[in-house]
Amino acid sequence: MEKGKKSRILVIDDEEIVRLSCKRSLAPEGYEVETAASGNEGLALFEKEKYDLVLIDLKMPGIDGIEILLNMKKKHPEQTAIIMTGYDTIEHIVESISSGAAHYLEKPFTPDTLIQRVTETLEG
Repeated sequence: MEKGKKSRILVIDDEEIVRLSCKRSLAPEGYEVETAASGNEGLALFEKEKYDLVLIDLKMPGIDGIEILLNMKKKHPEQTAIIMTGYDTIEHIVESISSGAAHYLEKPFTPDTLIQRVTETLEG
């Protein structure tokens, strides 16, 4: 990534508190953050814009995080994503990574953990 260029991050989560906390944690670090309240809303934004990283909630009503990830990867195989989950089981982790997620993030997470994981993934 070019020096001075802000990384663009899309956060897809049905919980407003998660979207807000991601934005509040990442924006002061210099990231440009957009949010979506559903999988369909997230995919619509993804169709129109390019993101350096997408944070996707695993369990949402309608389309789940793995479906969203697979859909994104089909169109843009190089897309980097992190799956966020409150259901941290080995199966979910394996499914997330095998579906193409660069990382996973266990909820609830602290702002520091979020920033660290995002930085690691983008600098990867």
